[in-house]
Amino acid sequence: MRGDLGFPIRLRYSKRGKIRFASHRDLARSFDRAFRIAELPLAFTLGFSPRPKISLGYALGVGHESNAEYLDIELLSPVDIEPLSARIGEALPDGVSIDGVVSLIPRAPALQEAVTLVALELYLADMKPSLVEQVVQDANNRDEICVATTRKGRSITEDLRPGIKYMEFDGTNISLEVVTQPRGLRPADIARALREISNTPTGTGEDRVLRTHQWIERDGARLLPLEADRATPATNVAGDISKGISNDRGQISGRLARDADSSDTQQRSDTQQLV
Repeated sequence: MRGDLGFPIRLRYSKRGKIRFASHRDLARSFDRAFRIAELPLAFTLGFSPRPKISLGYALGVGHESNAEYLDIELLSPVDIEPLSARIGEALPDGVSIDGVVSLIPRAPALQEAVTLVALELYLADMKPSLVEQVVQDANNRDEICVATTRKGRSITEDLRPGIKYMEFDGTNISLEVVTQPRGLRPADIARALREISNTPTGTGEDRVLRTHQWIERDGARLLPLEADRATPATNVAGDISKGISNDRGQISGRLARDADSSDTQQRSDTQQLV
Protein backbone atom coordinates (compact mmCIF):
# COMPACT_ATOMS: atom_id res chain seq x y z
CA MET A 1 0.00 0.00 0.00
CA ARG A 2 1.82 3.10 -1.26
CA GLY A 3 0.03 5.73 0.81
CA ASP A 4 1.93 8.56 -0.93
CA LEU A 5 -0.83 11.15 -0.67
CA GLY A 6 -3.43 9.40 1.45
CA PHE A 7 -3.77 7.63 4.77
CA PRO A 8 -3.24 3.82 4.57
CA ILE A 9 -4.83 1.55 7.18
CA ARG A 10 -4.77 -2.22 7.72
CA LEU A 11 -7.67 -4.39 8.88
CA ARG A 12 -7.71 -7.85 10.40
CA TYR A 13 -10.87 -9.88 9.94
CA SER A 14 -12.29 -13.36 10.44
CA LYS A 15 -14.16 -15.48 7.90
CA ARG A 16 -16.22 -18.26 9.47
CA GLY A 17 -19.30 -20.29 8.60
CA LYS A 18 -21.10 -20.35 5.27
CA ILE A 19 -19.19 -17.30 4.01
CA ARG A 20 -16.20 -19.63 3.56
CA PHE A 21 -17.68 -20.62 0.21
CA ALA A 22 -17.36 -17.04 -1.08
CA SER A 23 -14.42 -16.48 -3.41
CA HIS A 24 -11.59 -14.01 -2.86
CA ARG A 25 -13.11 -11.72 -5.49
CA ASP A 26 -16.60 -11.92 -3.99
CA LEU A 27 -15.18 -10.96 -0.61
CA ALA A 28 -13.40 -7.97 -2.16
CA ARG A 29 -16.73 -6.76 -3.55
CA SER A 30 -18.33 -7.16 -0.12
CA PHE A 31 -15.65 -4.99 1.48
CA ASP A 32 -15.95 -2.39 -1.27
CA ARG A 33 -19.68 -2.16 -0.58
CA ALA A 34 -19.15 -2.04 3.20
CA PHE A 35 -16.64 0.81 2.91
CA ARG A 36 -19.11 2.83 0.84
CA ILE A 37 -21.94 2.20 3.30
CA ALA A 38 -19.65 3.26 6.14
CA GLU A 39 -18.93 6.42 4.12
CA LEU A 40 -15.16 6.09 4.34
CA PRO A 41 -13.19 8.69 2.34
CA LEU A 42 -11.68 6.11 -0.01
CA ALA A 43 -8.77 7.00 -2.27
CA PHE A 44 -9.13 5.88 -5.90
CA THR A 45 -6.69 4.85 -8.58
CA LEU A 46 -6.10 7.11 -11.55
CA GLY A 47 -7.01 6.38 -15.18
CA PHE A 48 -10.17 5.72 -17.17
CA SER A 49 -11.62 3.24 -14.65
CA PRO A 50 -10.85 4.50 -11.13
CA ARG A 51 -11.12 1.87 -8.43
CA PRO A 52 -10.88 2.11 -4.63
CA LYS A 53 -7.38 1.46 -3.35
CA ILE A 54 -8.15 -1.84 -1.61
CA SER A 55 -5.47 -4.52 -1.37
CA LEU A 56 -6.45 -7.93 0.00
CA GLY A 57 -3.78 -10.13 1.52
CA TYR A 58 -2.69 -13.72 0.89
CA ALA A 59 -5.63 -15.49 -0.76
CA LEU A 60 -7.67 -18.04 1.17
CA GLY A 61 -9.05 -21.02 -0.72
CA VAL A 62 -12.78 -21.37 -1.28
CA GLY A 63 -14.33 -23.47 1.48
CA HIS A 64 -11.64 -22.58 4.04
CA GLU A 65 -12.16 -20.57 7.22
CA SER A 66 -9.84 -18.09 8.90
CA ASN A 67 -9.31 -16.15 12.10
CA ALA A 68 -6.47 -14.12 10.61
CA GLU A 69 -7.21 -12.39 7.31
CA TYR A 70 -5.91 -8.94 6.42
CA LEU A 71 -6.47 -6.19 3.89
CA ASP A 72 -5.13 -2.67 3.33
CA ILE A 73 -7.06 0.38 2.17
CA GLU A 74 -6.03 3.96 1.50
CA LEU A 75 -8.12 6.93 2.61
CA LEU A 76 -8.10 10.51 1.36
CA SER A 77 -8.33 11.97 4.87
CA PRO A 78 -7.63 10.73 8.41
CA VAL A 79 -10.43 9.06 10.36
CA ASP A 80 -10.90 7.95 13.94
CA ILE A 81 -9.60 4.37 14.11
CA GLU A 82 -11.51 3.32 17.25
CA PRO A 83 -15.07 3.04 15.82
CA LEU A 84 -14.03 1.66 12.42
CA SER A 85 -14.46 -2.01 13.37
CA ALA A 86 -18.11 -1.46 14.27
CA ARG A 87 -18.83 0.89 11.36
CA ILE A 88 -17.48 -1.49 8.75
CA GLY A 89 -18.63 -4.70 10.45
CA GLU A 90 -22.29 -3.64 10.38
CA ALA A 91 -22.21 -3.63 6.57
CA LEU A 92 -20.37 -6.94 6.06
CA PRO A 93 -21.98 -10.34 5.38
CA ASP A 94 -22.71 -12.75 8.22
CA GLY A 95 -19.56 -14.66 9.16
CA VAL A 96 -17.14 -11.81 8.46
CA SER A 97 -16.06 -9.74 11.46
CA ILE A 98 -13.45 -7.00 11.88
CA ASP A 99 -11.02 -7.86 14.69
CA GLY A 100 -8.50 -5.01 14.48
CA VAL A 101 -7.61 -1.79 12.66
CA VAL A 102 -4.31 0.14 12.62
CA SER A 103 -2.80 3.02 10.66
CA LEU A 104 0.19 2.20 8.44
CA ILE A 105 3.37 4.03 7.64
CA PRO A 106 3.61 5.44 4.09
CA ARG A 107 4.80 2.98 1.44
CA ALA A 108 4.28 -0.09 3.63
CA PRO A 109 5.04 -3.30 1.67
CA ALA A 110 2.02 -5.04 0.18
CA LEU A 111 0.60 -7.91 2.24
CA GLN A 112 1.05 -10.47 -0.53
CA GLU A 113 4.75 -9.63 -0.65
CA ALA A 114 5.32 -9.17 3.08
CA VAL A 115 3.58 -12.26 4.54
CA THR A 116 6.02 -15.19 4.49
CA LEU A 117 4.45 -17.77 6.83
CA VAL A 118 0.94 -18.89 7.75
CA ALA A 119 -0.41 -21.26 10.40
CA LEU A 120 -3.24 -23.68 9.68
CA GLU A 121 -5.40 -26.24 11.43
CA LEU A 122 -6.39 -29.16 9.21
CA TYR A 123 -9.14 -31.61 10.10
CA LEU A 124 -9.25 -34.83 8.11
CA ALA A 125 -12.76 -36.25 8.11
CA ASP A 126 -13.57 -39.95 8.52
CA MET A 127 -10.09 -40.82 9.83
CA LYS A 128 -9.43 -42.23 13.29
CA PRO A 129 -7.14 -40.09 15.47
CA SER A 130 -4.65 -42.93 15.81
CA LEU A 131 -4.36 -43.17 12.02
CA VAL A 132 -3.96 -39.40 11.61
CA GLU A 133 -1.18 -39.38 14.23
CA GLN A 134 0.61 -42.19 12.41
CA VAL A 135 0.29 -40.42 9.05
CA VAL A 136 1.70 -37.17 10.44
CA GLN A 137 4.68 -39.00 11.93
CA ASP A 138 5.27 -40.78 8.63
CA ALA A 139 5.09 -37.51 6.68
CA ASN A 140 7.50 -35.76 9.06
CA ASN A 141 10.04 -38.53 8.56
CA ARG A 142 9.93 -38.26 4.77
CA ASP A 143 12.34 -36.23 2.67
CA GLU A 144 9.63 -35.73 0.03
CA ILE A 145 5.85 -35.40 0.14
CA CYS A 146 4.77 -35.46 -3.49
CA VAL A 147 1.26 -34.88 -4.80
CA ALA A 148 -0.26 -34.45 -8.25
CA THR A 149 -1.76 -30.99 -8.65
CA THR A 150 -2.33 -28.23 -11.21
CA ARG A 151 -0.57 -24.89 -11.63
CA LYS A 152 -1.78 -22.38 -14.20
CA GLY A 153 -3.79 -25.09 -15.94
CA ARG A 154 -0.88 -27.53 -16.13
CA SER A 155 -0.74 -30.90 -14.39
CA ILE A 156 2.42 -31.25 -12.32
CA THR A 157 3.82 -33.28 -9.45
CA GLU A 158 4.82 -31.02 -6.57
CA ASP A 159 6.97 -31.78 -3.55
CA LEU A 160 5.26 -30.20 -0.53
CA ARG A 161 7.96 -31.03 1.99
CA PRO A 162 10.14 -27.88 1.58
CA GLY A 163 7.11 -25.66 2.20
CA ILE A 164 5.98 -27.34 5.44
CA LYS A 165 7.96 -25.92 8.37
CA TYR A 166 5.95 -27.53 11.15
CA MET A 167 3.34 -30.31 11.38
CA GLU A 168 1.94 -31.90 14.53
CA PHE A 169 -1.28 -33.67 15.51
CA ASP A 170 -3.03 -32.47 18.70
CA GLY A 171 -5.56 -35.29 18.93
CA THR A 172 -8.19 -33.57 16.80
CA ASN A 173 -6.55 -31.30 14.23
CA ILE A 174 -3.24 -31.19 12.42
CA SER A 175 -1.37 -27.97 13.18
CA LEU A 176 0.81 -26.71 10.35
CA GLU A 177 3.11 -23.81 9.55
CA VAL A 178 3.49 -23.29 5.81
CA VAL A 179 5.64 -20.84 3.84
CA THR A 180 4.12 -18.50 1.27
CA GLN A 181 7.31 -17.50 -0.57
CA PRO A 182 8.36 -18.04 -3.28
CA ARG A 183 5.14 -19.99 -3.76
CA GLY A 184 2.50 -21.02 -1.26
CA LEU A 185 1.05 -24.48 -0.71
CA ARG A 186 -2.62 -25.28 -1.06
CA PRO A 187 -4.08 -26.85 2.10
CA ALA A 188 -6.20 -29.09 -0.12
CA ASP A 189 -2.99 -30.49 -1.65
CA ILE A 190 -1.61 -31.17 1.83
CA ALA A 191 -4.80 -33.00 2.83
CA ARG A 192 -4.73 -35.06 -0.35
CA ALA A 193 -1.07 -35.97 0.15
CA LEU A 194 -1.69 -37.14 3.71
CA ARG A 195 -4.63 -39.23 2.57
CA GLU A 196 -2.47 -40.81 -0.12
CA ILE A 197 0.18 -41.68 2.47
CA SER A 198 -2.46 -43.40 4.61
CA ASN A 199 -4.25 -44.95 1.61
CA THR A 200 -7.47 -43.41 2.93
CA PRO A 201 -9.74 -41.92 0.26
CA THR A 202 -12.05 -39.01 0.94
CA GLY A 203 -15.22 -40.19 2.66
CA THR A 204 -18.62 -38.62 3.14
CA GLY A 205 -17.30 -36.10 5.67
CA GLU A 206 -15.73 -32.74 4.85
CA ASP A 207 -12.07 -31.97 5.40
CA ARG A 208 -11.86 -28.57 7.12
CA VAL A 209 -9.15 -25.92 7.04
CA LEU A 210 -8.80 -23.01 9.47
CA ARG A 211 -6.11 -20.37 9.04
CA THR A 212 -5.07 -19.18 12.50
CA HIS A 213 -2.09 -16.86 11.93
CA GLN A 214 -0.12 -14.98 9.31
CA TRP A 215 3.38 -13.70 9.95
CA ILE A 216 5.82 -11.26 8.43
CA GLU A 217 9.40 -12.40 9.09
CA ARG A 218 12.07 -9.70 9.43
CA ASP A 219 15.57 -9.94 10.88
CA GLY A 220 14.78 -13.30 12.45
CA ALA A 221 11.61 -12.07 14.17
CA ARG A 222 7.98 -13.00 13.48
CA LEU A 223 5.62 -10.05 13.33
CA LEU A 224 1.85 -10.06 13.01
CA PRO A 225 0.67 -7.92 10.09
CA LEU A 226 -0.99 -5.48 12.51
CA GLU A 227 2.38 -4.99 14.21
CA ALA A 228 4.59 -4.70 11.15
CA ASP A 229 4.64 -1.27 9.45
CA ARG A 230 2.25 0.16 12.04
CA ALA A 231 2.35 3.94 12.23
CA THR A 232 3.16 5.37 15.65
CA PRO A 233 0.82 7.98 17.13
CA ALA A 234 3.54 10.60 16.62
CA THR A 235 3.75 9.68 12.94
CA ASN A 236 0.00 10.01 12.54
CA VAL A 237 -0.07 13.38 14.28
CA ALA A 238 2.86 14.67 12.25
CA GLY A 239 1.23 13.51 9.04
CA ASP A 240 -2.04 15.21 9.95
CA ILE A 241 -0.27 18.44 10.91
CA SER A 242 1.82 18.54 7.74
CA LYS A 243 -1.24 17.97 5.59
CA GLY A 244 -3.14 20.61 7.57
CA ILE A 245 -0.33 23.14 7.10
CA SER A 246 -0.29 22.39 3.39
CA ASN A 247 -4.06 22.89 3.18
CA ASP A 248 -3.86 26.14 5.19
CA ARG A 249 -1.13 27.44 2.90
CA GLY A 250 -3.25 26.60 -0.12
CA GLN A 251 -6.26 28.40 1.36
CA ILE A 252 -4.15 31.47 2.25
CA SER A 253 -2.63 31.54 -1.23
CA GLY A 254 -6.09 31.32 -2.74
CA ARG A 255 -7.37 34.19 -0.62
CA LEU A 256 -4.35 36.34 -1.51
CA ALA A 257 -4.87 35.65 -5.20
CA ARG A 258 -8.56 36.55 -4.97
CA ASP A 259 -7.74 39.74 -3.03
CA ALA A 260 -5.17 40.70 -5.67
CA ASP A 261 -7.66 40.12 -8.48
CA SER A 262 -10.28 42.17 -6.64
CA SER A 263 -7.79 45.03 -6.14
CA ASP A 264 -6.83 45.02 -9.83
CA THR A 265 -10.47 45.12 -10.83
CA GLN A 266 -11.18 48.02 -8.51
CA GLN A 267 -8.20 49.97 -9.85
CA ARG A 268 -9.31 49.47 -13.46
CA SER A 269 -12.83 50.64 -12.54
CA ASP A 270 -11.49 53.79 -10.88
CA THR A 271 -9.28 54.56 -13.90
CA GLN A 272 -12.21 54.23 -16.29
CA GLN A 273 -14.29 56.64 -14.17
CA LEU A 274 -11.52 59.23 -14.23
CA VAL A 275 -11.20 58.98 -17.99
